[in-house]
Amino acid sequence: MNSAPATTGADRLDSSPMSDLDEHVDAVLRRTFSNHEELLAVRRLSGGASQETYRIDFQTSDGPRRVAMRRAAGGIERADVTGRPGLAVEAKLFRVAREAGVPSPEIYAVLDETDGLGPGFLMAWLEGETVGSKILRAKELEEIRPRLAHECGVILAKLHAIDPVATGLAQDLKTVSTESFVREMWERYQSYGSAMPMIDYTARWLLDNLPPESTAKLVHNDFRNGNLMVTPQGVTAVLDWELAHLGDPIRDLGWICTNSWRFGNREMPVGGFGRLEDLLDGYESVSGTRVAEEHVHFWEVFGSFWWAVACLEMAEAYRHGPDKTVERPGIARRSSECQVDCANLIIPGPVELVEASSPPTSADMPRVDELLESVRDFLRNDARQALEGRNAFLSLVASNSLDIVLRELTLTPAHLAAEEARLKELLDSDASLESLRQALALGLRDGSIALDRPGLSGHLRATVVNQLAIDQPKYSGLAAALKAGRP
Repeated sequence: MNSAPATTGADRLDSSPMSDLDEHVDAVLRRTFSNHEELLAVRRLSGGASQETYRIDFQTSDGPRRVAMRRAAGGIERADVTGRPGLAVEAKLFRVAREAGVPSPEIYAVLDETDGLGPGFLMAWLEGETVGSKILRAKELEEIRPRLAHECGVILAKLHAIDPVATGLAQDLKTVSTESFVREMWERYQSYGSAMPMIDYTARWLLDNLPPESTAKLVHNDFRNGNLMVTPQGVTAVLDWELAHLGDPIRDLGWICTNSWRFGNREMPVGGFGRLEDLLDGYESVSGTRVAEEHVHFWEVFGSFWWAVACLEMAEAYRHGPDKTVERPGIARRSSECQVDCANLIIPGPVELVEASSPPTSADMPRVDELLESVRDFLRNDARQALEGRNAFLSLVASNSLDIVLRELTLTPAHLAAEEARLKELLDSDASLESLRQALALGLRDGSIALDRPGLSGHLRATVVNQLAIDQPKYSGLAAALKAGRP
């Protein structure tokens, strides 16, 4: 469901036999559309780290037709501690939202076990732009962009007005209080065995600043630039309901303002394209309720906290899941982006970057950095040009991962040495770096280390900012962090 979908896999030629996937898709089309005649192509779209989306072209007695298929990654729906509703319920959410006036594609069929494709559904193919950065820059969207924030507020008000009981969604979706949501994500992060004190600090801040609980309503939970399909006429579809639950609806307003989804435009807090005032005006015009900016701010902090943990989940999925795509480790490294956003939101202040050093190497040529650069350039230029669709996209992802490795070679020694020195002073200990990190994380978790402990906020900012300089130096949060505290 993209205006210019990048695809992967060879189209099925008339002279070639059907793959197993083709055969299963063809069977679903035959039972769904009475005028179906022939399957023409099944193409997986780029992206889709947690679920897969396909573009399906087929011939009917009335002419060619196109639909989209969404299914679990690898055809296997993984049990998830966050209580995701599953693809059958996601299809129901699309239908309910469409009836409530929320822009949504029509659902044609829900897959079952006999289809051989795993959980999923077929839906209408809609034309429009879904790539967040393009929505900010596309010339054809120039006129609608200033009105998108208000329109998003209107859509969210309609979405939150859906009655979970009358629609049966109360039986399908998990009800999540704000406090339990914070604790659930905090515990999930801890289960990975990681010691990233900025995440622990943010969890403590969130628990200390909980907004008043209200009646639980339908929450999309991933309403953001990148999950909206936009045309010159406005938003034509709200996509990806896989994280929906019942809870505080302001979560959706805070999430679309989270810096990760502004695509570099920090000046426009709503998706990088609009003002917060316009979002709140649109919401109030339908709901009759004026949402407090402080309430949105809380969920904006939570959004960066949530995404920091969700990024780490990609590393776990890569190590233990069925879909070992090169995309997952790359996304996992984006956790530092979100941690810097948390720091910018709740502990702003000055920070300095460490100096780069020469990468370690042997006396032989070529050096290790030259070897990495040669592979990176091959993937980014030669391989990417020779590939199509998803494989071309993944070659770019792989080359970006090598950029991270190159920066790590030159920046990590000084970064880790500085982190260790700060921790030894902060905790008054000569333990190893890993032990010191763990001690700080555990102290924040059990409350023995206060959030206002002298030196703590400065240490956290310096640590996450310098890690981000390794992981993604072009991320807008880094420039904002470096600018903070300067005249």
